[in-house]
Amino acid sequence: MSKSTDERGRIYLPKDVRERFGDRYRIVELPSHVALFPVDEDPLEGLRAAVGDAFGETEADDLKADAREAIDREVREEAEARSQDTEE
Repeated sequence: MSKSTDERGRIYLPKDVRERFGDRYRIVELPSHVALFPVDEDPLEGLRAAVGDAFGETEADDLKADAREAIDREVREEAEARSQDTEE
């Protein structure tokens, strides 16, 4: 399928595509092209459907807290590694 943008840069998706995949999409820029990926109405539910019971009955707040802790840990480790590099 090929689509062009209008004068304001908008892309219009055909009704059958919207009915099949929904109205929300994530735009991903890749080295050679741009891709549209549908976003579920409830992204957490969509993720659970995609990965099965990998999260079990984990609540969204718990998943967010775990992700924030992991990011904090990574940032601290990177900062420590940079400070050790500058000391050498």
